[in-house]
Amino acid sequence: MDRMVIGYAPTRRSIFSAEDAVKYRNLTSDKLRELSIDFVDITDINDEGLLYCESDRKKIEDKFRKAGVSGLFVPHANFGCEYEVARLAKNLGVPVLLWGPRDERPDENGVRLRDSQCGLFATGKVLRRFEVPFTYMSNCRLDDPVFERGVKDFAAVCNVVRTFKNIRILQIGPRPFDFWSVMCNEGELLEKFNIQLAPIPLSELREEVLAADKAKVASVVGYCKANMDIRITDEQLGKVAALKVAMRALAEKYACNAIAIQCWNALQGEIGIMPCAANSLLNEEGLPVVCETDIHGAVTALLVEAASKEHRRSFFADWTVRHPDNENGELLQHCGPWPISVSAEKPSICYPLAFNHPGAVSARAEGGLITLARFDGDNGEYSLLLGKARGIDGPYTMGTYLWVEVENLKRLEAKIVEGPYIHHCVGIHEDVVPVLYESCKYMGLKCDFYDPIEEEVKAYLRGE
Repeated sequence: MDRMVIGYAPTRRSIFSAEDAVKYRNLTSDKLRELSIDFVDITDINDEGLLYCESDRKKIEDKFRKAGVSGLFVPHANFGCEYEVARLAKNLGVPVLLWGPRDERPDENGVRLRDSQCGLFATGKVLRRFEVPFTYMSNCRLDDPVFERGVKDFAAVCNVVRTFKNIRILQIGPRPFDFWSVMCNEGELLEKFNIQLAPIPLSELREEVLAADKAKVASVVGYCKANMDIRITDEQLGKVAALKVAMRALAEKYACNAIAIQCWNALQGEIGIMPCAANSLLNEEGLPVVCETDIHGAVTALLVEAASKEHRRSFFADWTVRHPDNENGELLQHCGPWPISVSAEKPSICYPLAFNHPGAVSARAEGGLITLARFDGDNGEYSLLLGKARGIDGPYTMGTYLWVEVENLKRLEAKIVEGPYIHHCVGIHEDVVPVLYESCKYMGLKCDFYDPIEEEVKAYLRGE
């Protein structure tokens, strides 16, 4: 995507010190630059560079629209003008961050220059009247750690919301007949969320594989040999590379930012290999590919990676079997689509667990803290299953896999069985739970925790 820009519209009210408001306008913009936040300023709108009147509000809105801002940051440099903030936020329709600098001690005459916190209380109420969702960052000083954390998390929220509003998934083939669980409502996804599908038949994929650029195929083969243990023939590896090149070309042709592929079993009749290794290579490049034509899984992968601001790669997994020794342990596994950067060992390209065709990846993933998520829905209602886990030791198994532990596996099991979720999830080696939780309010999704951590997440967002 294009660079993400935040609209920076500090606000004031006339009865408080304009001079002090300008001072904090400048201090805050300096801090944003220090934190490498890309923003559009309003210093050309009026001499103060502040939002406080209707005529300027219209100019600010026009400027932010032309700049394509993905979020709106409204520091209350003094009390603030709540109705102008609400009008601007309502019309822009992007995530909104409210914050005000903590006020200093009143002077020797009892005079206060800003009352920023009081203004935030007013603005929050008016935004609710306007039915505008917003994010609140705790009233704090610019140098407090909570400011940096809050601004960076908000930028990640904006990235998630922008991604959600621009999803187009390349659907390669229909879902496998046996997988009724992955069926989706294409029309409803479009109507509710503007999630668009680009369906193509497997025959179109086959033709693209046959036409794959030989130089690109050779480059992929070289990459695989340099980074992976190859346990299939050179001819089979060439097919894996050609499939990877073909899938990338088709995603670009149809302007898609994720892929869901019918990975078995008709595909093997078309090209003679499993697509898992090709999926892995594309996932490593930041183009999410999910298995078994799981459209909701592809949506999940996009959201999770956006929450990480593309710093880490996600992995698409099955909840499969319980740990033989740990009552809260579970095996996350799939035939081999995980990106190699999540591996704890050198991955191999080989045969999968349950099929007789080559082209899968086998490797144990690294452990540590993991976020697990699943976008799903049925009967017109959609939600995001969300929580954390940690990698643990467990028996060897084939494919890409990781044993994980959650707080209460029986509670998680009931949550998945009772729905609307299925056996698929997406993981990432980073705690992006607060970002995804906060993003749900802007995406119109219910956030559904599988462990009771909502108050913990809220405390984090409050800066506690």
